[in-house]
Amino acid sequence: MTIENKLPMEKVFRDPIHNYIQVEHQTILDLINSKEFQRLRRIKQLGTTSFTFHAAEHSRFGHSLGVYELARRICHYFDRHFPIKDDPIDGWDDNERLVTLCAALLHDVGHGPYSHTFEGIFDTNHEAITVEIIKSDTTEINEILSRVSSDFPDKVASVISKDYPNKQVVQLISSQIDADRMDYLLRDAYYTGTEYGTFDLTRILRVIRPYKDGIAFHATGMHAVEDYIVSRYQMYMQIYFHPVSRGMEVILDHLLNRGKVLYAEDSEFFENHSPLLIPFLKNDYSLQDYLKLDDGVLNTAFLSWMDHPDTTLSDLAKRFLHRHPFKSVTFNEKTEEKIDTLKELIESVGYDAKNYTAINSSYDLPYDFYHPAENKHRTQIELMEGDGTLVELSKASDLVAALAGQTKGDQRFYFPKEMLATKDEGPYTLFEEQIITFNNMLHNGAIKEIN
Repeated sequence: MTIENKLPMEKVFRDPIHNYIQVEHQTILDLINSKEFQRLRRIKQLGTTSFTFHAAEHSRFGHSLGVYELARRICHYFDRHFPIKDDPIDGWDDNERLVTLCAALLHDVGHGPYSHTFEGIFDTNHEAITVEIIKSDTTEINEILSRVSSDFPDKVASVISKDYPNKQVVQLISSQIDADRMDYLLRDAYYTGTEYGTFDLTRILRVIRPYKDGIAFHATGMHAVEDYIVSRYQMYMQIYFHPVSRGMEVILDHLLNRGKVLYAEDSEFFENHSPLLIPFLKNDYSLQDYLKLDDGVLNTAFLSWMDHPDTTLSDLAKRFLHRHPFKSVTFNEKTEEKIDTLKELIESVGYDAKNYTAINSSYDLPYDFYHPAENKHRTQIELMEGDGTLVELSKASDLVAALAGQTKGDQRFYFPKEMLATKDEGPYTLFEEQIITFNNMLHNGAIKEIN
């Protein structure tokens, strides 16, 4: 970090989570003002969750600033209390500050509209695209980073891809307790109007420690780390895995898939009404094509798709834009055999099961152990005793041990709400026998928890 990179006076962003987000470097300010980063204002952080929690309209722009701010505070704390000049083995080298801050700010810059659903349909990868945005000489972000040094974009990209040699830097951005997760838990809890994601951030930032292989937390802060683990678990169970949000994701998934099928059969409508999606429907897109996309582009396309002569595409677009989520029921190994019968009943009423049903599984590990044999193991959380000894979190905490290694979530079968119709609704009078049979199967205990 050179002194020339410092701003003559810091800039601030007011933020509901962190109060002031402080920008001290010209490079950071320039990155924030780049067109690729500004695009994040137009991409929701939580995708379809706003259909369930109406205030969850916050963007990836705000989240990215929040991750930057937490990384900035941690770097400042490390430099003040654990400088490498005092501890050449485990200390913090403040020359790593700018690369850390840039990686924190840019870690989500490659996200697309309705991120994870879009990725699944069009086979994109936001982390790979983030790296491409950083390294491509066609982007403003690359040009800004290159002003620091010719190899600086590669350094920042290697933090995102977890190849950067300094493990402290990598784990500050990506680990089981990092600046990214700490910000999105607090931010998502705030905007969903819930308390599940709240934890003692002040205490965690007080007990965080660098060491040669990454970051750790002083043992006296174990309960604050426990609180964080439980908060993360509750957010996944209550917010991120909410069945209604997933029901909207299923509709979005089927809608985009139907668009791909129809484009292959007759491209003219899509070329006239949703031209920015053509490269993705053709599976032949460039980085610049990708950077033109945001949530508004997809929503505008869906408005035109409501008028498509294909009744399935039109209906799915209306269901998505007008918020008519599919209903769902949980199932397990014992009741899974009933699903084929349910699909047959749905098809007998006139719905194509491929476009109007889905199996959706949402699972997550509240805390994972270190699995060196796995390609994508998670970095475990280390507690540091007073003498510097490291203890893996679940070995010190009975609470975390109870959650560790246990996959939490459920499997759901999604179907049109009309299948639950009463005599005065929908297709009931035309298909009374099928509707009654369907509802009896859901209520006789074979499959349960309708949502």
